[in-house]
Amino acid sequence: MAETSPVGRPIRSFVLRQGRMSVAQQRAHDSLKAVYGIPYAAQPLDLAAAFGRNAPKILEIGFGMGDATAAIATAHPENDYLGIEVHSPGVGSLLNQIRERALANLRIIQHDAVEVLRDIIPDASLAGVHIFFPDPWHKKRHHKRRLIKPDFVALIASKLAPDGYLHCATDWEDYAIQILAVLSGEPTLANTAEGYAPRPGYRPLTKFEQRGLRLGHGVWDIVFNKAK
Repeated sequence: MAETSPVGRPIRSFVLRQGRMSVAQQRAHDSLKAVYGIPYAAQPLDLAAAFGRNAPKILEIGFGMGDATAAIATAHPENDYLGIEVHSPGVGSLLNQIRERALANLRIIQHDAVEVLRDIIPDASLAGVHIFFPDPWHKKRHHKRRLIKPDFVALIASKLAPDGYLHCATDWEDYAIQILAVLSGEPTLANTAEGYAPRPGYRPLTKFEQRGLRLGHGVWDIVFNKAK
């Protein structure tokens, strides 16, 4: 499934950095992960049981510090959101926001997204998948680490329910071009726009994005639907 390096190790789209956690993030990570986190196990997850209800399930891959994730979950209580992130400071940050906002519709898995999708998420179970501002690995020699590749998109597509959507956003134009090409090459997905899509109203503008737009930087949204 995953590409491998010349020595046989999988090429991952992330590097685990020992980022410093604030006291609040560490406290949340230690005390709330058992409440709002879902441990990784190589077996299918009962999503309805995990959230205690039947509702559309939307997966976010790489939520960073979780600000957009918390805002979306707050604005859309009718949906359930499952966030994947490997970095502990971001997990702690989002756990804090779940508690502060009293969000019953948000859970976290701290694990590699490829393995979560492959091993945990049932086929045709997701109403949507969000991948907002994945690491662009902008140096050409690092492009092999980029997350959006044909095999990964095919895996995502297999987890989408009919008419489910995959929404990617990036502020790197060459990555946007690659993402559009890769998604266009997946036969079970269809573009919702002629090329790039307008930013859907559910995706909030982050502070970083607002600053970039003021400086004239572009942002590209790509939204594809699974065939019915």
